[in-house]
Amino acid sequence: MPRGSLVVAPRWKWTPLVTTVLLPFGLGLAYIVLFASNLPVLLDSGGFLHLADVARVLQNPWCLLAGWIHYLAFDLIVGTWQVRDAARVGLPHALVVPCLLLTCLLGPAGLVCYFVLRWTLKRRLTIDE
Repeated sequence: MPRGSLVVAPRWKWTPLVTTVLLPFGLGLAYIVLFASNLPVLLDSGGFLHLADVARVLQNPWCLLAGWIHYLAFDLIVGTWQVRDAARVGLPHALVVPCLLLTCLLGPAGLVCYFVLRWTLKRRLTIDE
């Protein structure tokens, strides 16, 4: 229920701990292990400065998994922020759910969706936390 808790139980007392600490920490540890164990692949491929280098890195399934974990962790943090920010500015949670699903599936598109929703309903884009 951790990722789903943002959708179905955003006010559950354990949701913030799971979605902002435990799950991202676990994903971060998995990422570090995969990154460190594949360091030779990363070094041999040229790194992350050019798209062709990134493409070579991601041809390795373990590096691809590390990249996926990277996105999962950050999408989770962004989704958690959306839920907290929406509650703070008074957006109905049901309207935030599509943004969360987009964030989970398409990352930045979900964040853009949330900003459009926030601007449309509250006429605010500043983040005052």
